[in-house]
Amino acid sequence: MSLNTQNKANSQKKAFRARIFGLVQGVGFRYSTQDKARRLGVKGYVRNMPDGCVEVFAEGEKESIEDLLLWLKKGPPGAYVQQVDYNPVSYRGLYNSFTIEF
Repeated sequence: MSLNTQNKANSQKKAFRARIFGLVQGVGFRYSTQDKARRLGVKGYVRNMPDGCVEVFAEGEKESIEDLLLWLKKGPPGAYVQQVDYNPVSYRGLYNSFTIEF
């Protein structure tokens, strides 16, 4: 693949890091996020943070990334999302799957 072709392919890819606040631990948030991300073909990770929030790093196709971000704003049944702090980052293709980090 030429450098120009690779840059064009990567232009359709996005990545973000987000912290989700609210009732998001102890309600299956990580497992549901992993399931949703995998169904969307998104790579990255989800993990609980010591301050009670959940952190997500995700990378993939633009539309799938946008779908995951919308889903994170609601979360799974049983969760209550109060706030999502979202920061876009450069797509780098660092992950091969979407995992739960402990």
